[in-house]
Amino acid sequence: MQVLDMRALRIFYANRHLLNLSVPKSLSVPRLSRHLHSAFVLRCAEPSRSPAHNEPSETTTRRGWSIYGRAPGRLPSQTVNSSSDGNEGAKRPNDRVGNVVRNKKKGKGKVNWVCNECGYSDGQWWGSCRECNAAGTMTRFSEGNSSVSVSEAASASWLPQHAGEVRPLRLTDVSRGVSRPDWRIPLYGPFGNEVSRVLGGGLVPGSLVLVGGDPGVGKSTLLLQIAALIAEGHNLGQPAPVVYVSGEESVEQIGNRADRLTIGTDEIFLYSSTDVEDILAKLQPLSPRVLIIDSIQTVYLKGVIGSAGGISQVKECTSALLRFAKKTDIPVLLIGHVTKSGEIAGPRVLEHIVDVVLYMEGEKCSSHRLLRSVKNRFGSTDELGVLEMSQSGLQAVSNPSEMFLSEQCTDSEFLAGLAVAVIMDGSRAFLIEIQALCASGSTTSRQVNGIQASRADMIIAVLTKQAGLKLQDNAVFLNVVSGVTLTETAGDLAVAAAICSSFLEFPIPNSIAFIGEVGLGGELRTVPRMEKRVGTLAKLGYKKCIVPKSAEKSLGSQVFEGLEVIGCRNLKEVINNVFRPH
Repeated sequence: MQVLDMRALRIFYANRHLLNLSVPKSLSVPRLSRHLHSAFVLRCAEPSRSPAHNEPSETTTRRGWSIYGRAPGRLPSQTVNSSSDGNEGAKRPNDRVGNVVRNKKKGKGKVNWVCNECGYSDGQWWGSCRECNAAGTMTRFSEGNSSVSVSEAASASWLPQHAGEVRPLRLTDVSRGVSRPDWRIPLYGPFGNEVSRVLGGGLVPGSLVLVGGDPGVGKSTLLLQIAALIAEGHNLGQPAPVVYVSGEESVEQIGNRADRLTIGTDEIFLYSSTDVEDILAKLQPLSPRVLIIDSIQTVYLKGVIGSAGGISQVKECTSALLRFAKKTDIPVLLIGHVTKSGEIAGPRVLEHIVDVVLYMEGEKCSSHRLLRSVKNRFGSTDELGVLEMSQSGLQAVSNPSEMFLSEQCTDSEFLAGLAVAVIMDGSRAFLIEIQALCASGSTTSRQVNGIQASRADMIIAVLTKQAGLKLQDNAVFLNVVSGVTLTETAGDLAVAAAICSSFLEFPIPNSIAFIGEVGLGGELRTVPRMEKRVGTLAKLGYKKCIVPKSAEKSLGSQVFEGLEVIGCRNLKEVINNVFRPH
């Protein structure tokens, strides 16, 4: 008995340090020692047991206590071995602050188990999917966390290969048997050619295209007309089904717009839904050629936290549609709303996820629309499409320069101060009209619209100093027609010519255009892509073109039918060639 008492006393002192809880200052627990009394009960060996069973057990039993009183029942506590393998923290289910052990707070989010094969979701884990009976495919997902597994499960039924079957391929094997001209989905007609120009030659299979623009600019009309071109299948040999999904309009409203656009093909399928999983499930029996979603800010995934249009929802929905497009080679066209600053609403990563980003621009007072490519993984971002909104939808503009030019009357004294410049936007050349007015005795020194003020001041100073025009006592007003902003230096010569025309009160003939940069010495400098600019003037029927002398030499070997190219070294030669009586 004495041995047993000594062992019990030794165990009691060995565990006595557990009663001395040192509470850190950061934990404000008032009078913790008042409520913590005897927390441990030792199981002493009974006299009837044999000596072999008298060894103290590593597992003891303690009563549960809290600062509010005694907790009912007994909680088993395990002795933690002080190992130095670095895995001790992973084995402990609780967090330790000082010598006080506290439990972690579990999340309150709903837990779902999603099948990676068929996308079936269940609130309980069953070991195998109850829908497709696949074993080991259920993945745990909590609604409180935005997980990629949900967006993967949304398009899992469309995956043609399992993860184990995917392997790296040779570049020659990937490109073998693929015809580059037939790779893209063509868009026929003048309207289709304008859109294909911006896309880089057509719609790429498996691409994800995002179209942004201000409200009412015509984004939905643009994609509905693209859907009609693909569904009719003129260049594809046979009609192809196209699915147009709208989260903003009903099917009847989309049908009314199609009637206004005189679209009557049978291969366009309309569907109104905002659930991504439901949309992809409805697509499977149709196997469409193209999927259009209007808009990405209205759709959502059930397993992702937040409402439709939120940062998490927009990101995960776009990722799910991207996987769907890449695995099925079905192009997906998305419509995105823009913010007050003109950027697409949602996270900035949205533009990084998609393959192509198009912006549709247009003024409220004008019927013309500009389709620009901001990002294009399959083509150039320098292309520009010019369209016009009419009663029958968007129409291609055969001569884009007509939107920047005004009606002119030959030999009219009231049109003094007008000059035509040729600018480049991407790979297209545009003709814009620059207006100038020199008024003597005005209280305003100068006013510019559409031209950089510093650039205008420099050109006026050069005309005063190098060309001998006395512009000191005149107020100079400059304007670019149609609200265009002149950003490149190729319009310097046209600005100088317009000022000279207004100051000398000598109208410039309608058939003359100006291309060139003006230096501080009054000299004329060449600008890039002179052949493209001069060729555009020849196609539009212009008779004369004033260019720098250095550019005339490079253009001498080319013949432009009906166009005379006149080279000048400085502004004085320009005035002598243009402003002289006939």
